[in-house]
Amino acid sequence: MLSRIAETLYWIGRYVERSDDIARLLDVSLHRTLGDDEDWSTVLAILGHEGGDNPTTETMIQRLAYDSATPSSIAGCVRAARENARGVREIISSEVWECLNVTWNELPIRQIGAERLGPHGYLRYVRERAALFSGLADATMSRDDGWLFIVLGRSLERVDMTARLLAVHGEVLPSEFAPHSESTGWKALLEACGADESFTRTHRGDAKRVLEFLLLDRLFPRSVMHALTTAEQCLAELSPNQGRAGMSDPARAAIGRVRMALEYADTAGLEEQLPELLITLQAACVIASEGLTERFFQHVSTVRWELGVQALGGAVWKPAGV
Repeated sequence: MLSRIAETLYWIGRYVERSDDIARLLDVSLHRTLGDDEDWSTVLAILGHEGGDNPTTETMIQRLAYDSATPSSIAGCVRAARENARGVREIISSEVWECLNVTWNELPIRQIGAERLGPHGYLRYVRERAALFSGLADATMSRDDGWLFIVLGRSLERVDMTARLLAVHGEVLPSEFAPHSESTGWKALLEACGADESFTRTHRGDAKRVLEFLLLDRLFPRSVMHALTTAEQCLAELSPNQGRAGMSDPARAAIGRVRMALEYADTAGLEEQLPELLITLQAACVIASEGLTERFFQHVSTVRWELGVQALGGAVWKPAGV
């Protein structure tokens, strides 16, 4: 597979997952504030935006949901995913392309409705379309390199966003995420991760096991452990010939090391280990992204030809700099 196509598919997976994550985070934050102009510094910190004057709720929704010119907004992510998909239509299935194309073209209509009735419908639509995209990719694409790069992008984005949520959540309790009680804060965190109902069924709402569930649970698809395992499996299939010793793939090595650290983490002392674990997780995501770029997404500079002069007075075209 061409490196350009591989990189495009990888970023489609990341962009769709990012739009889903932002929609979940905004929806939870709006329900918490009930539409009042609250301090949005927590949301800005999670999404990596610089601080400044505290914006109003309306300004935040415009900036993080509707503004397609902002790459880190929901509309910006959907637009980027759709534009990337348009360039690889021969690789993805027609159903996957139609899902992204319809989603992008429908967003302005959904925005008009959201401006009249509130943004929750718009955010719910984005979450549903992201789920539809993942389902269609899983159901209609062969398990070849194209599908693997989409899933790999989705998995790494999921790890990164969950780590961001946990990092900011740990800093702001109980004043931001938990305005009334610590249990309220954990519930908001679970909802932002799409894990509230699954956690309640698994652990009956035991707040002491939230970190364990979000970080270590092997069966919940949005947990860090599950996402890391999926990413590692994708890389193993993309680079099956690693030899008899060592690991030449830096991305797979970084993901494998942090997954093993979580695999054998002490669940009883997880809260004390959390700051170090989150730093390790985010560093692993950066190393994995750089490793993927170096191994699979290398860009060769375009050869620029210029007219050179031979010793005998003739002319010859040669690569620039030679």
